[in-house]
Amino acid sequence: MKVLVLLLVTLAVAYAAPDPRGIVINLEDGEICLNSAQCKSSCCQHFSPLGVARCTPKASENSECSPKTIYGIYYKCPCERGLTCESDKTIIGAITNTNYGVCLDAGRTKE
Repeated sequence: MKVLVLLLVTLAVAYAAPDPRGIVINLEDGEICLNSAQCKSSCCQHFSPLGVARCTPKASENSECSPKTIYGIYYKCPCERGLTCESDKTIIGAITNTNYGVCLDAGRTKE
């Protein structure tokens, strides 16, 4: 019950903030995050297991990427809209978050 109340208060403060950026959601690139849902870019990335996660732009064409994850934090961000992450999509890679690939244009990969 206490956790629910704390969550509701936090969300109320975030939405009541005069700055449209917010405190907990709608974070800019470079700001500290706990989950991708908080970021405008929809990517919360950490560069090492002990590092602090920060909002980061999505991967562009020919950049390293990760497929979407259920965890909400990435080592490599997913691709921008219109691109697909061509990677080894094994269950082990999905569990350990190591199934990296490369962003490719969705139209070109079908040819």
